Amino acid sequence: MKKETKATSRRGFLRTAALTGAGLGTFALPSRADEPAASGSGAAKPADTPAEAQRVPRRPLGKTGESIPVLLMGCAQKFDEKYDKILHRAFKDGVDYLDTALVYADGMSHKTIAPFIKQVGERKKLWITSKGPGKAGSGPEAYVKELDTCLEQMQTSYVDLYFMHAVDDLNRLDPEYLKMGDALRKSGETRFFGFSCHDGNVAELMKKAAQVGGIDAIMFRYSFRQYGDLALNQAIDACKKAGIGLIAMKTQSSVPSDIEAVVGFKSKDFTLGQAKLKSVWADERIDAAVSHMDSVEKLRENVAAAKSPVKLSMEDFQQLRRIAVQTAAYHCTGCSQHCETKAGGDVRIADTLRGLIGNDTYRFTRGDGLDSIVDSGGLAGQHQLRRLGRTFVDPV
Repeated sequence: MKKETKATSRRGFLRTAALTGAGLGTFALPSRADEPAASGSGAAKPADTPAEAQRVPRRPLGKTGESIPVLLMGCAQKFDEKYDKILHRAFKDGVDYLDTALVYADGMSHKTIAPFIKQVGERKKLWITSKGPGKAGSGPEAYVKELDTCLEQMQTSYVDLYFMHAVDDLNRLDPEYLKMGDALRKSGETRFFGFSCHDGNVAELMKKAAQVGGIDAIMFRYSFRQYGDLALNQAIDACKKAGIGLIAMKTQSSVPSDIEAVVGFKSKDFTLGQAKLKSVWADERIDAAVSHMDSVEKLRENVAAAKSPVKLSMEDFQQLRRIAVQTAAYHCTGCSQHCETKAGGDVRIADTLRGLIGNDTYRFTRGDGLDSIVDSGGLAGQHQLRRLGRTFVDPV
């Protein structure tokens, strides 16, 4: 991958507005000085002229020395093995980063990405991140074996970044796991090493990662709903200071679409989905956001938002804040350490809620029946069915 030499400016964290209502916290509005004032109408549109047809912009990924597109291709789906028009269109637009995992699409994500890698021709033209779930009670060797399986399924000799998937145990950042990551880097099977996380202890995991070292990048749950989370913001700052690359997932922070429709969102520049992505990119501490795009239409919409130099207006931010407040009762924040400890026994409340919202909000366009859940960005439903021995993982 081509290295980026221009450093990202460090933003100062910004304006904060108090949310109305008890227990709702604060909502910080990130801004980028390099983005011009908003203009236009309706939504960011796909580029039509050569001058507008630039590729998706890139940002440095932590201190890796590499740059990645701000929009990443979420691969929790099964692709067309002959010629997948979504993958090829994304690559043409500069979305050359594929985020996949051993369990995605019931193991079919890797296998259907393999033909695309060959079609691109040069492996170095793609950035491929994959993840292994590990196994409850097992040590680092489980991740090593899973990486071997990842490489075999994708028919490639290395990945650019290997994540321990859906980490929720601070022990996964103990020396034995960090040594494993270093050994994998030295073996050449992965260039960089890190983890993904989205449970209630995201901030704790990130803070520990910043302290112990050995982590190149983290993919974590982050959306417009988390701007006022003090502990998370402190963790993000610590990671940036440590040079850890930060990738946002679950940026749409979905609730049932009919609920959001009641609250309403109207912007002269962006759709609601675009605005949610733009709100994450407005935080310059975030290097990229991964998005599940299972149709050309979704891809075009997200790419248009990424390419657009227009920033969110204050009115757009205020509308997002209103959505966060008025739909809070329908959104699981993942803080399972509070509800599950009170329920008694092994009750997976957060997983169940995430599964339900995944089923309610994602459109299963690339399969049918259970396979449609397996192949979609709503994998939370699948994982709730299959979560045994803490091997639960969740898509973007």
